[in-house]
Amino acid sequence: GVGKTTLIQKVTQALKSSGVPIDGFYTEEVREGGRRTGFDVVTLSGKRGPLSRVSSDSSTSRREYRVGQYVVDLVSFEQLVLPMLTNVSHGSDVEKKVCVIDEIGKMELFSQAFIQAVRQTLTGSGTVVLGTIPIPKGKPLDLVEDIRSRKDVKVFNVS
Repeated sequence: GVGKTTLIQKVTQALKSSGVPIDGFYTEEVREGGRRTGFDVVTLSGKRGPLSRVSSDSSTSRREYRVGQYVVDLVSFEQLVLPMLTNVSHGSDVEKKVCVIDEIGKMELFSQAFIQAVRQTLTGSGTVVLGTIPIPKGKPLDLVEDIRSRKDVKVFNVS
């Protein structure tokens, strides 16, 4: 709630209008009747799908991924994000490309395929990643800490 996604959206617009090739996704709050009911994934090409929704049911089924009150829709998330990340890292563009990944957090990290795709995108040459990661609290998230400690990563704290 500090404005990470808003900042990502403004930077994305600035890069697009400067003609920089850019692809990726951001997460957006879904609100109903003034309260947050979940998050959607929105790709820069305009596709949208659920990332998570509030669940009134506190019991967890075996295949359910939860963060607090939210149940993560892994299938929807992977269907939207994985093809785009695969395109970015296997792009034949000679020019540098920017890949927006907002965010690399608890919900997204339930997906092993996403973790692999992010690692591949970060090691792929010619792609600049503009991403958001959460500040460390509680148990460290391996991929987030790996990203934070990379020599080729610049971290800005948004407040």
